[in-house]
Amino acid sequence: MQPAHNKAAEHHENAPKSHKMAAEHHGKGDHQKGREESARAQTHSKTAREDSEMALPLAAQFEDRESGAISCFG
Repeated sequence: MQPAHNKAAEHHENAPKSHKMAAEHHGKGDHQKGREESARAQTHSKTAREDSEMALPLAAQFEDRESGAISCFG
């Protein structure tokens, strides 16, 4: 479970960094680099969401094992 959460967290942290870099490039008039960083930020955001969605059922299963409850996630 931990690796899935770590992977999601890494993408969640990298997305705003890429957004900031894109804004800086656009501000300097380097629109090509700005577009590249914007695309990278979008990829990080999308991957973060996908990784989070994959980690959520794993977390629920872990919590269910700890509490003895039956998981609705499988």
